[in-house]
Amino acid sequence: MSSIVRADGRSTNQLREITIERGWSAQAEGSALISFGGTKVLCTASFTNGVPRWLTGKGKGWVTAEYAMLPRATNSRNDRESVKGRIGGRTHEISRLIGRALRAVVDTKALGENTIVIDCD
Repeated sequence: MSSIVRADGRSTNQLREITIERGWSAQAEGSALISFGGTKVLCTASFTNGVPRWLTGKGKGWVTAEYAMLPRATNSRNDRESVKGRIGGRTHEISRLIGRALRAVVDTKALGENTIVIDCD
């Protein structure tokens, strides 16, 4: 048995508590505040008519995602990437990963030619 204890007091094999609070944002078509211990991610889903040009006429929808970390989500404040004028590689890859994971489980034909955008902050 390991005697290593994490900063939050958990042992190395102990999971963080996970909670999902649905309907967190009244404005979005769908939303959830997801908590992994002290880490919180607000996700909203927006439904829009139409698909990217390369999908037009194919009878399928599209699911995509955008991820951004809040400036003070870490020990020291980081400038927003939008202020820097360039999205970083890590942020871009996380956005792509979220989109790919969701497209793998969504029936895009059932969406018709519509798009769902997931925003995670």
